[in-house]
Amino acid sequence: MSAAQQLLWSGFRGLDAPAVDLSFTPGGIVLFSRNLDSDPETGPGRCHALIAGLQARFGVDLPLAVALDQEGGPVSRLRPWVGDTPPLRRLWTRGGAAACARWGRLWGEGLRLLGFNVDFAPVLDLWDGHPQAGIGDRAASPDPAEAAAAAGAFLHGLEAAGVRGCLKHFPGLGGTVLDSHQGLPELTDPIQLARNASAFVPLAHPDRLVMVAHLRTPHSDPLPASLHRGSVAANPWGVTGRFLPDDLEMGGCAGWSWPDRVRLSLEAGHDWLLVCQTDAGAQACAQAAAALPASVTAAALARNHALRRHLPSPEPTPFDTAAWKEWVTRIRTASEND
Repeated sequence: MSAAQQLLWSGFRGLDAPAVDLSFTPGGIVLFSRNLDSDPETGPGRCHALIAGLQARFGVDLPLAVALDQEGGPVSRLRPWVGDTPPLRRLWTRGGAAACARWGRLWGEGLRLLGFNVDFAPVLDLWDGHPQAGIGDRAASPDPAEAAAAAGAFLHGLEAAGVRGCLKHFPGLGGTVLDSHQGLPELTDPIQLARNASAFVPLAHPDRLVMVAHLRTPHSDPLPASLHRGSVAANPWGVTGRFLPDDLEMGGCAGWSWPDRVRLSLEAGHDWLLVCQTDAGAQACAQAAAALPASVTAAALARNHALRRHLPSPEPTPFDTAAWKEWVTRIRTASEND
């Protein structure tokens, strides 16, 4: 088994650890609705057992990075268990930074009870009202300083609860009109591009997880920013972080072969290879990573391992049902008030 396959942050099929069939050892996993029993009585405990089982299987030497997209609002994997919750824009416009921090802390507390150590949130794209881009009210504000304040507050609350956040989608999808799940959006206006990227600057540091968008810009053309070193590790805005590309199965990078997607991602300076949707995609990504020489993968593996060493892993204890129910009550009360 190639060590380079630990660079994968992989989706998978199955709701119970024994049913998860991965032919490689990932460094991280990401759960989706397909991995969660929707029953609010049995689902949370089953999720906790799934994560504990995969930690025991893949996280023996280093903790496994275990993530999901839990933003609140339209992107809420926990909705079947907790109901509707407010998006980031509503939190910011109604309650400012205090509301964003409160909800970041709430989500972090619930995710820790389940066994997650990473949340792919918050969104730092600028709000522009374009529904076609797939962002909408996931973004807090059209103003870079306000967007940074909202995302920074959410991030502070989340990480204070012991869950790593992830800024997305660098260098920013504000002003685009195509969802990168479906194809490759393009942004040609240098002023809009600079405004988008400026929101990331106040929150960036070398240990911050930053997800990079599949977005073509004049700076990256003909590549998406996610596969272009000049838009990742050598970006002109001075944004630093532990970079990972958005899902490499998305339409925004489908025009490149798997060997090219993987090689270009690592040459761009990513620490991870995020592959989420299909078994075939995960297998193709793993094979492409294994085929690369160590000279291409070694630096990313070292950074990858450094992050994992400092991730909390769940204690091997039974699921705390009482604490979970108390947390759900607080979430529902907050949803009514915010």
